[in-house]
Amino acid sequence: MKTVLISGAGIAGPTLAYWLRAGGYAPTLVERAPALRSGGYVIDFWGLGYDIAERMGLLPAIERAGYRVKEMRIVDDHGRRIAGFGTDVFDELTSGRYVTLARSDLSRLLYGTVCDGIETIFDDEIVALEPQPDRVDVRLRRIGKRRFDLVVGADGLHSQVRRLAFGPTETFERHLGYSVAAFEARGYRRRDENVYLMHNRPGRMIGRFALRDDRTLFLFVFQGHADQLAAQKAKLHDLYRDAGWECPDILHELDCADELYCDRVSQIRMDGWSRGRVALIGDAAFCVSLTAGQGSALAMISAYVLAGELARANGRYDEAFGSYEARLRDFIGAKQRGAARFAAALAPRTPGGLWFRNQIVRMFALPGAARLVIGRDLADRLSLPDYRWEERGLPVLK
Repeated sequence: MKTVLISGAGIAGPTLAYWLRAGGYAPTLVERAPALRSGGYVIDFWGLGYDIAERMGLLPAIERAGYRVKEMRIVDDHGRRIAGFGTDVFDELTSGRYVTLARSDLSRLLYGTVCDGIETIFDDEIVALEPQPDRVDVRLRRIGKRRFDLVVGADGLHSQVRRLAFGPTETFERHLGYSVAAFEARGYRRRDENVYLMHNRPGRMIGRFALRDDRTLFLFVFQGHADQLAAQKAKLHDLYRDAGWECPDILHELDCADELYCDRVSQIRMDGWSRGRVALIGDAAFCVSLTAGQGSALAMISAYVLAGELARANGRYDEAFGSYEARLRDFIGAKQRGAARFAAALAPRTPGGLWFRNQIVRMFALPGAARLVIGRDLADRLSLPDYRWEERGLPVLK
């Protein structure tokens, strides 16, 4: 049985492990964190990723963990609604197959499909890759050297596998000019259930969303680069001190937060997603950007296709890697182009840009307008191959 080391236990990694195991491979997950990550931010989940989750038997749990957002609302300095739309728009465009949930919840559910059947190494990471003609010798920081037939990087925008096998991050990263920060607070006194609220200044956005258990998620999107935790809190104070709405209260909550997620809004652009016996999936290969809203689904799609091509190729990994990329390259390229437009829509850089964005949002109330404006970006123009999983005791993608 061929062995595959997968770096990253977020979204792409567990999905790949599930389908690889179905294809007769022996996957191992290695995760740098000491446990599955919690917190972070919420994602909108739909499309082919949603379909794959259904075939993995996860939809009931995803629906329980998720939220049915009713409205996206843009507010002024006094909290008054100045634009927005009901999410029946998204229900129409996705035939109701759409849910908002914490990324960490999706990761937990995906990992639950494989945790009892495969080896997982937490609190460790790959520090060296030594390709051999018939294997890859891998050195892990904590437990030392191991041998695997293949290695897959599912370790995100800042992929260590990509750096070791392909070169420095800056060679492939395209920064879109924005950064994000997110944190949770408990007991925040203002709650609007199932409503996502946004407030803007030019080049800056702040949003909040009410979570279960009296928690509230806050998200910042702003021009520039993210800093480390202590510096980031000071930077956010500088950026938002003159903003209206609830910003003074939100900044107070920020000072009390023990955890703050910070990152760049970037894309990864690569000429190839594999080299020898090493391949990349998800954000490690083609990050569309954190603000695009579909990165988790795309990670699952890439994992599904790579596993399927490996199963179909019967061990001819070079053939499988080539087919995997050929099937997804144009599809991912279109998603990246749409995502680059979306970042600027969250936090337009000028007062005129904010005004124009708000007019577009108001148009969504008109019949057919949302389909015209965002329907192209929501649609997954890809048919997933039938890898005959039913012959291995798993359901078929229709």
